[in-house]
Amino acid sequence: MSDTTTPFAIIAAPGRVRVLFEGHEVADSARALRLEEHDREPVYYFPREDVHMSVLRRNDHASVCPWKGRASWFTIMRDATIVEDVAWSYEAAKDGASLIEGCIAFAAEHVDIEAHETPQPVRHVPPMDPPYVE
Repeated sequence: MSDTTTPFAIIAAPGRVRVLFEGHEVADSARALRLEEHDREPVYYFPREDVHMSVLRRNDHASVCPWKGRASWFTIMRDATIVEDVAWSYEAAKDGASLIEGCIAFAAEHVDIEAHETPQPVRHVPPMDPPYVE
């Protein structure tokens, strides 16, 4: 009998998650997924609609995970800076990882990831408000 459990868990990331490359936003999502794997830092997976795909180009690199499948890798090109293997995606993820299929994840050593556990409210007082009297 084979073991069908996966060594990771995929959960909805609470709040909003952003990815910055050299100070420029390349992803921003309230729909990111968080993959937690034993002895590793969590990885955030973003729906492509929430990623600025115009700065990413698929390269010819690939890797294989026995639980998630074959990953395609991406190069980032922004402001004359080119970094290979900055992001990856499982185009045809295995059954236990189907939630992240087609999503984009970023290598934390190349980008800054900002995860806000709770939604950040916008606090704005219109400039024409009258003074408040107690």
